[in-house]
Amino acid sequence: MTLLTQLQQHFGFNALRPGQEAVITTLMAGQSAAAIFPTGSGKSLCYQLPALLLPHLTLVISPLLALMQDQLAFLHHHHIAAASINSTQTFEESRRIMQDVKNGEIKILMISVERLKNERFRQFISRVPISLLVVDEAHCISEWGHNFRPDYMKLPYYRQALNIPQVLLLTATATPNVINDMQQKFDLTSEQVTITGFYRPNLHLNIVPVMEANKTAALIEQLSPAPHLPTIVYVTLQHTAEQVASQLAAAGIPAQAYHAGMDQDKRRQLQAAFMAGTVPCMVATIAFGMGVDKADIRRVIHYDLPKSIENYSQEIGRAGRDGQDSYCTLLGNQAGLNVLENFVYGDTPEPAAISAVLQDLSQAQDQWELMPLRLSNQTNVRLLPLKTLLVYLELHGVIEPLYSYFADYRFKFIATPENIISRFNPDRQAFLQAVFAGSPLAKTWCQVNFDAIWQQAQGERQRVIAALDYLDQQGLISLESKQMVEVYKVLQPQLDVAAETHRLHQLFQQKEHSEIQRLNDMLAFFQSNTCLSYTLACYFGDHNAPVQCGHCSVCQGKVASLPAPALPPLPSTSQLQQWCELLQAQANEPLTAHTLACYLCGISTPLLNKLKARKQAGFAQLEQQRFEQIVKAVELCEE
Repeated sequence: MTLLTQLQQHFGFNALRPGQEAVITTLMAGQSAAAIFPTGSGKSLCYQLPALLLPHLTLVISPLLALMQDQLAFLHHHHIAAASINSTQTFEESRRIMQDVKNGEIKILMISVERLKNERFRQFISRVPISLLVVDEAHCISEWGHNFRPDYMKLPYYRQALNIPQVLLLTATATPNVINDMQQKFDLTSEQVTITGFYRPNLHLNIVPVMEANKTAALIEQLSPAPHLPTIVYVTLQHTAEQVASQLAAAGIPAQAYHAGMDQDKRRQLQAAFMAGTVPCMVATIAFGMGVDKADIRRVIHYDLPKSIENYSQEIGRAGRDGQDSYCTLLGNQAGLNVLENFVYGDTPEPAAISAVLQDLSQAQDQWELMPLRLSNQTNVRLLPLKTLLVYLELHGVIEPLYSYFADYRFKFIATPENIISRFNPDRQAFLQAVFAGSPLAKTWCQVNFDAIWQQAQGERQRVIAALDYLDQQGLISLESKQMVEVYKVLQPQLDVAAETHRLHQLFQQKEHSEIQRLNDMLAFFQSNTCLSYTLACYFGDHNAPVQCGHCSVCQGKVASLPAPALPPLPSTSQLQQWCELLQAQANEPLTAHTLACYLCGISTPLLNKLKARKQAGFAQLEQQRFEQIVKAVELCEE
């Protein structure tokens, strides 16, 4: 069956867009590909159509549950056999999907990248033939990308381990540096990368300088002439979403708040109401947007500064997907810049914290086993920077990932042990008896003791897990696993901890500098005196956009200068000392200026969580101040 026939039969389209056609043709020729298309340009069809024609499973890595659910709904609507395995499902639901995949009844399976760290899942998926690996939001693989996720860097390794012949990378927000990084990691030639233009003539980009105190009034002024137009208002913080939504409602504008702090059912209801048009205006954090494919969003308004140009591009890209005129407005000032900067500084681990991780590593012999959350708490390195640190060690040849496993397995019987054992031949009966004997019962759950099973029957861990998985799939037991352990091979056992600490800290400082530069680039873009549409396209390597769009605020003669707030003076030395001493009294060790600055800025770290810093009077007192200034002020207090 031809591509065009499949396209018409399954999706109801008569033709592919030029970018889609190039990518799909590359895939159907047996090669890997990358699609760098702006938000809303039909990237998903680039894997959905080939998946129907390729002989085996298409495995899709997607970073967000909302994105998976939206794409699954689309596929099911078009009668395409697709499923996801995710954390919201019961064991029975996951088991049924895995069985369908094994039987070849599912063409597309969607998972998060973290699912590949699950040894039970890896054991299952390694026995399933896969034609294509799809990496959605592929910019996450690059540490120079705006949304770096260390686990994404392991995808080339997983691809090799699972023997997947082809890969498709999808993203809407990749700069030339990030595209180059993606190509190198997946061995793609420039011919295998398709980039479509980023310029969208129907989007009117406007920068409106507004002092912080006047923003709500300015927002109401923007919305009042047409309060029922589909609109997203983006804010940074959850409490701002609640506050602004209630102020809009009081002004007669039907608006609701949406953020990650709400329970899942509430968020699902709000998203459905927005899609249906019963809630025309959503005041939301960036938790809202991925998976929201509403064609007629007429306005996207940034009440607060976005995190980067990439985020801005992604967020305004949700407007006007039907091709009709839509308005993207930033109510801009520099008041929120410090908050964005402070979170960058808070993610840089201190040398002592890096050294603590390396000391743990240096005590290992051939293999290093770690529980990420426990190591994060022990060393005071936040979880995401810890993952980045481990990736840096991998790239430098210090460690090599071997596998991950769950430290704890437990199960409860659905059938009786006697009934289960009677179903198997004598050899397997003896093995299962040893497994059950080595899994003592505590109330309703049996805790698996791998050492005891090995001593009794030389049952290797993998064989025990495979047996328990099989019994779980057959509905004879209910199996649970927890406490993820990551295992690395130690390639440099005689590690120079001091030198490696210095090297890693420099890498984190470079990353910190890159992130701060990203914020400065964003500020420069909003205050640009050249066409905003053209400048934005050039940032993403698209030099084919018109030099003047004629309808952005710059083309209309309104070059923006974002007002900077007058920061209040830092508190007195005695006040700073008082706040810091309250926290210091909780700790059994001296606290560094960096940790105290995080406390005063309201940035959580594992150590601050342990000290219950949020309950102390000084927590977040200086969140509007610049992090570097606070570090200096605290250092002066300590002299």
